Amino acid sequence: MNRKLMAAIGAVTLLGVTACGSDSGGGGSAVAAEDRDETLTVWLMGEADSTWPELVTEVNDKFAETYPGVTVNVQYQQWGDKTTKLDAALGGSEFPDVVELGNTETMTYILNGVLAEIDPEQYDNSDTWIGGLVDTCSFEGAMYCVPYYAGSRVAVYNADMFEAATGSAEFPQTEDELLEAMTALDEEFGEGQAYSPMYLAGRNWHAAMSYVVGYGGQIAEFDEDSGEWSGTLSTPEAQAGIQHYIDLVKEWNRGDQTKDEEDHALAMAQERAALIYGNGWEAGVVVHGAEGNPELEGTIQVAGMPGPNGEPLPSFIGGSDLAIVEKSDVQDLAAEWIAMFTSEESMEVLVGKDTLPNNTKQLEPLKENPTTAPMANAVPDAWFTPIAPGWSAVEQQSVLPNMLLEVLRGTPVEEATATADAAIDDLINNEA
Repeated sequence: MNRKLMAAIGAVTLLGVTACGSDSGGGGSAVAAEDRDETLTVWLMGEADSTWPELVTEVNDKFAETYPGVTVNVQYQQWGDKTTKLDAALGGSEFPDVVELGNTETMTYILNGVLAEIDPEQYDNSDTWIGGLVDTCSFEGAMYCVPYYAGSRVAVYNADMFEAATGSAEFPQTEDELLEAMTALDEEFGEGQAYSPMYLAGRNWHAAMSYVVGYGGQIAEFDEDSGEWSGTLSTPEAQAGIQHYIDLVKEWNRGDQTKDEEDHALAMAQERAALIYGNGWEAGVVVHGAEGNPELEGTIQVAGMPGPNGEPLPSFIGGSDLAIVEKSDVQDLAAEWIAMFTSEESMEVLVGKDTLPNNTKQLEPLKENPTTAPMANAVPDAWFTPIAPGWSAVEQQSVLPNMLLEVLRGTPVEEATATADAAIDDLINNEA
């Protein structure tokens, strides 16, 4: 059923929530800017608080110059429980006006009528927004969120450890060279301690799926004739990628292999790992995060990750979008705040934090910067999760992490992928 039709007949619900915007566009006001006295509630993820808090402060101060009587209430959320809290909030009277969504989360909220339509012309560099982010905000020719920042996975490594073990601080260019380096790192640092030359978390599905793509596989495919998605992890290509990833985890991760990647930056900060595969900005977390190690300043580097078959490992294009909740009574204020927070000037702050901006105009120079080049150059060939109505449910039910965990525990890849495909098929086409 068409999204606009669903919203119009009031049949769109998300966990019992009816999305209901006003005919005026949700909160336009004839009151002079200096006389506005509403509260604008903004939900941002913790990265904004830990990595670019000065940007939040600067934008709020600038916003206050125009709207001195408006209170901007920024609330920081964590990825683990954000969607559960958001769904509950949308069912009541206290919900955010602006919400940050991971780019794999947006489609469910778009299809359920939760997000207000946005006008790209209101925002800087909208004509050069990164395509992978635009796709996650788009439905039937309209846009329902604003790209915030992009992310790509890279090798984050301890250059001093590599130099001590291999004689070179340069990161290996091929997987064969990388595995030789892992052996040398193991011999140099591994004896008598819980040391992982390469800390790959067993349930890190973003990393595992990069190997699936590297072998020519994919998570799911869309059939034009039936108009439906179906899981494809049981294909030989996908199974080969999964097995390759599991083999790397078992060989080089000497910690708890059943974990996800939540603490892999901590392992590196504690010098218990020479290499992790994660977001480029996690190099900063290793050094400057709440549990970071400042003594590693200049030692933690990023590089492109080599993959199987002599090719670079394809990267997942992650990132976040900012959306306006359709139920908000201050949609105009929300749009202006987002415009300030995603302006070209604001993107420069993110660039200064080695984070990829939301547009190719500001992305291009980063391809020449040694620090950001591995991340920026990964964007054009990056892969993304299926833009399917039920993909968010696939993530929420941990279909891919559970599959990886089963393989780690001894279930044959053929059996685990068949089970995962069946679960994907049950969820991926459901709009609510």
